Amino acid sequence: MNLIVDNKETLAMRPPLGPAVKVSVAIPCYNEEASLPELHRRVTAVCREVAGDAYEMILVNDGSRDGTWSVISKLATADSHVRGIDLSRNFGHQAALTAALTLCAGERIFILDADLQDPPELLKPMMEKMDAEGADVVYGKRRSRAGETQSKKLTAMIFYRLLGKLIDFEIPSDTGDFRLMTRRVLEALLSMPESHRFIRGMVAWIGFRQLPIEYDRQSRYAGETGYTFAKMLNFALDAITAFSARPLRLGLYAGMALVGLSWIGILYSLVSWLFFATTPGWTSLIIVVMFMGGAQIFMLAMIGEYVSRTFVQTKNRPLYLLREVVGSPVARAKPETTESSTAA
Repeated sequence: MNLIVDNKETLAMRPPLGPAVKVSVAIPCYNEEASLPELHRRVTAVCREVAGDAYEMILVNDGSRDGTWSVISKLATADSHVRGIDLSRNFGHQAALTAALTLCAGERIFILDADLQDPPELLKPMMEKMDAEGADVVYGKRRSRAGETQSKKLTAMIFYRLLGKLIDFEIPSDTGDFRLMTRRVLEALLSMPESHRFIRGMVAWIGFRQLPIEYDRQSRYAGETGYTFAKMLNFALDAITAFSARPLRLGLYAGMALVGLSWIGILYSLVSWLFFATTPGWTSLIIVVMFMGGAQIFMLAMIGEYVSRTFVQTKNRPLYLLREVVGSPVARAKPETTESSTAA
């Protein structure tokens, strides 16, 4: 079926309420042609173990340049549990994941990457932990990260520690989007209109009971990561500016510090003029000009980041466009309506 729709119209494509689907698996895919058959095999095996026949697998092709969409189409044709979504271009991991989540029909939603670094088999212990401890979210917390460079591990550590200092609520460190969550958390997540999405932060902001499960992250099953340094930097900027206004306060702090330094400089100049022979020098002047100019440019750039995000948000463009959908939808589970699940 060929169509072009946006993320708002995708909500209208969601199937009607019906018999409960126990688990929906949301998987964004980018250049994962080689991994998809093994991914399908392992996800199918664990879903049948925990949910019997009451599961679905939503695979979203995020503008891949290889044969990812062809493989997804074949899987959806051969397996009625698979539904494939083809985006009109590459919109990014978070937008592709949002597209998958929007169409999920299950009582519980399992978020997984297609590269198999996060083991699908953890679905069973996550389900057990959710049942035993009454959690709304069970997220994977990495003990180790195989196949990743020391520089990537270091930058990830710095990012999470810095983010933790800048925001007013806790986003668990050493985690990704790999998690299991209940229907009410998904409905709350889908009600949030952000254009620049940082889903693990948004889920943490929602609250409810969220518990970790530790695991060892594996190397990619096949292919190379699509997360370049530039993409990781943009992702970090999205995360920080989406949840914290504190970087804007750097201007206030810097201004206060510069005022203090200027008074010290004025006092020094007066004392030198009164008691010492002073020789005007261009070096000190250049240093002051460069320091002031650098501080101003830095703060203008930081303000610009927030202004640009406000500009994008006010345009209210769709997060993604769909080119094609394959596979039959299943009946959607009824959302939970307890008092504690009411969204503010």
